Amino acid sequence: MGDIMKDYNVGDLVSEFLHQIDVKDVFGVVSVHNIPMLDAIGRKNHIRMIPARGEMGAGHMADGYARAHNGIGVVFTSTGPGAANVTGAIVESRFAGSSVLHFTGQTATENLDKNQGTVHDVPNQLGMLSSISKEAIRIDNEDEALEKLIYACKIALTPPKGPVSIEIPIDIQRKKIERPSLLDAISLPHISSELGDTKSLDKIENYIKSSKRKIIWVGNGAKFATEEVNLFIKMGFAVVTSTQGRGVVSETNKMCLGAFNAVPLIEEFYKTLDLMLVVGSRLRGHETRDMSLELPKKLVQIDIDPSAKNRTYKTNQFHCGDAKKVLAELAKRLASKISVDNEWIDEVSDLKNQIYLDYKNMLGAYKDFPEIIRNILPKDGKWVRDVTISNSMWGNRMMYVNDPTENIYPVGAAIGPGMALAIGAAIASEGKKTIAMCGDGGFMLNLPDLWTASETNCDVVFLVMNDNGYGVIKHIQDSMYGGRKFFADLMGPNFEDLAKVAKMKYKKIDYAKDLEKVLKEAVNFDGPVLVEVNVASVGEMPRYFAPPPHALKK
Repeated sequence: MGDIMKDYNVGDLVSEFLHQIDVKDVFGVVSVHNIPMLDAIGRKNHIRMIPARGEMGAGHMADGYARAHNGIGVVFTSTGPGAANVTGAIVESRFAGSSVLHFTGQTATENLDKNQGTVHDVPNQLGMLSSISKEAIRIDNEDEALEKLIYACKIALTPPKGPVSIEIPIDIQRKKIERPSLLDAISLPHISSELGDTKSLDKIENYIKSSKRKIIWVGNGAKFATEEVNLFIKMGFAVVTSTQGRGVVSETNKMCLGAFNAVPLIEEFYKTLDLMLVVGSRLRGHETRDMSLELPKKLVQIDIDPSAKNRTYKTNQFHCGDAKKVLAELAKRLASKISVDNEWIDEVSDLKNQIYLDYKNMLGAYKDFPEIIRNILPKDGKWVRDVTISNSMWGNRMMYVNDPTENIYPVGAAIGPGMALAIGAAIASEGKKTIAMCGDGGFMLNLPDLWTASETNCDVVFLVMNDNGYGVIKHIQDSMYGGRKFFADLMGPNFEDLAKVAKMKYKKIDYAKDLEKVLKEAVNFDGPVLVEVNVASVGEMPRYFAPPPHALKK
């Protein structure tokens, strides 16, 4: 034991720190500037390291892992080009408000920031990471290592959550230190949050008391306020969510309109309402037609981020505070003081049914896909999507989700992350099934990580909607560029051969009627399965593209 303690270094400290805060899996690519940390993880054998085939995939896996268990995801990259390769994944986790810890190395401290051309040395790596992360931290003194690790963890978990990059020079990783006795008492940091100004709450309470037709819009910042939102439903609030807010309550609830937040029937419905309570949502342009969506005239916004005030829509009242605490306090104040009209409940339920029926009729050959997938995916399974026509049209809306951790997709609207997000989600949810709906174009961006899925035997069904190119782009080119489909038709692989080479099972769907049988067989297999949906045979995809207002401005 004495010899082990004698050789204890900062790399060991990183490994033990992650173990102490209950990290069970990490993702990454081993390289010259992170070996001391990964060597410690390997020697101690408390944490499983998932070796991705590239840093971008590793970062998305860590993000999917964090979202699937509502906790921390960890990714290790090398320095310079390796750190640059993960930037797309860090950007996505920042979009999603995902608590990802990104560990990267750095050249030795004597060479730092001197542009001397050492291995992997790039100008201002910390500046690059600062520009994409919630915060970027350099540990350049071994005596401050534990303090900075604790700080990084706290920043990642403090709402609004986000990724934190931690840069540790290679000589600091190797530095011999005494094992800090404080390590044994470390756990996830407690994140304190505030209720906010009580006078502001008084005003919101009065708004609610004086309203009859009211709705609550739930975003990412409030998606775990399940108990509190259910109390508001009992007080007669309808519920609509951002795409990220899905699952705050089960979407089977007749008062929950889900993420149908901008369809024409909903927009007409908004005109009849006398109050919208926006909780933990930016009302971002991507979901409000660049803020042209007409919302109820009386808007009250609750957000823990003070900069959210009037960022997209001007509100009658802005309250800065923690969503769960604020909703709980308001529900306590209003208990038994608000009567609920059964006709109103029936109206919301009927509206929901009409929206679903209209949407289903618009999906053509794919009209039964959402219901079939929902019936086959276990209740606690993960529903992961890439950005595809299918996801934009119905994956983000039609298929019911029951819990926020089931709802995983690229918030930044990039194609490609879906496969890796699903691998991370499946590893975080060991024993639970994941279905990942991807397009063939996006699937190719992280193709090497098929072997990561195979190597880990993770329980994912990759449902690849194969339309032989960038279908979304082709729809946009049809709508706005005279049908000139430049650069959107791509040669792809034979997916059956690809699955065989990657040593995973393969199924194919040529007709919509085959989905239920084939998908059921795939879900019942252990380990990864590639299911190809032959779009050319199943039927034309529903038209995706309606130009946002800014695209039509001259």
